[in-house]
Amino acid sequence: MRDHDAFGRRAFVVGAGAAVLAGGAVSPAAAGVVDGPLPDFHPALKARLNFPLAWGTSPVRDFRAWRRAARAKVEEHLLVDCEDGTPYDAEFLEGPQGGAYKRELVTFSLTRHERVRAALLTPRGPGPFPAVLLLHDHGAKFDIGKEKLVRPWYDDARLASAQGWADKYFSGRFVGDELARRGYAVLCADAPGWGDRGPLTYDQQQALASNFYNLGSSLAGLMAREDARAAGFLAGLDRVDARRVAALGFSMGAYRAWQTAALTDDIAAAASVCWMTGLKEMMVPGNNTLRGQSSYYMLHPGLPRFLDFPDVASIAAPRPMLFFDGGLDPLFPADGVRVAYDKLRAVWRSRHAEERLHLKTWPDLGHVFVDRMQDEVFTWLGTVLRT
Repeated sequence: MRDHDAFGRRAFVVGAGAAVLAGGAVSPAAAGVVDGPLPDFHPALKARLNFPLAWGTSPVRDFRAWRRAARAKVEEHLLVDCEDGTPYDAEFLEGPQGGAYKRELVTFSLTRHERVRAALLTPRGPGPFPAVLLLHDHGAKFDIGKEKLVRPWYDDARLASAQGWADKYFSGRFVGDELARRGYAVLCADAPGWGDRGPLTYDQQQALASNFYNLGSSLAGLMAREDARAAGFLAGLDRVDARRVAALGFSMGAYRAWQTAALTDDIAAAASVCWMTGLKEMMVPGNNTLRGQSSYYMLHPGLPRFLDFPDVASIAAPRPMLFFDGGLDPLFPADGVRVAYDKLRAVWRSRHAEERLHLKTWPDLGHVFVDRMQDEVFTWLGTVLRT
């Protein structure tokens, strides 16, 4: 088809599946996009991603200075201002009494714009306790958020939905309740769009994210800031030992866990199950990320020009970090996991702290956080937090 270029001259506009041949003929053989979808020149774009601010590549050789510079670069691309000065103004509502731990709903200001309700579990006893910030997954299931990880005592409909989710991914367990029984204070809040803050629908995600961008903000940046604020809230509770606060998550929650550890020193350790890869290895035809929609919760525009995913996670070094992946996980191909693990290992080794980094691929498992994985995480947490 014909159109006019910017200078008013007639020019060819070639769509997907067409190419201009000599003499002006159009061939349907070539494609403007490929399966995924990706632009047909995506290899050239990927080749330009050399992550110049990664540790070891960056000209900054002092590790503490590099951490400050890398964190600042991440924060720059969040597009959401830090809310450190906003009072939490927490309100607590006790749940049913009895058992090995106390149940509460706590409502507090994660930003100056929103108050959010979270589940808070506290072991019986004098404290202060080690604590875990639990970060829920995506799963394209928005009716429950915090309820995916903490058994809801306040809503029977959500309990039924949450039990089904726990059966599918967590061997029927509620991970937060398991941690509370083991002596940890646990906080879990809804991310934007889930539970009390939703429910969003799958096909609304991209519009929501683009509207954030049109407003000069970012959906992924908001979630990152909120998670860091939640870590600060948990660490500041009198019942919690601020030196022993970990972040833990599965799937998108795993991404949130290592990202939170990178953004705030309130997190002393982090465990991430089924979300770590190299960006280039993930950007291949057929990968789930290429579908858009859900990806916007983990998309900081422009950041890949500077840092890869494991580079961002490495900002948390040399603190204790655990990364688990499933060898049969279709979302994170083995080569991407291997690239990411190699980068992480090199950073911790450079800090003479490789023993603080626990990397493991479970060859017979897919995208799950089943009981044997949980038990290993619980043992690891007990070691690194000295519980």
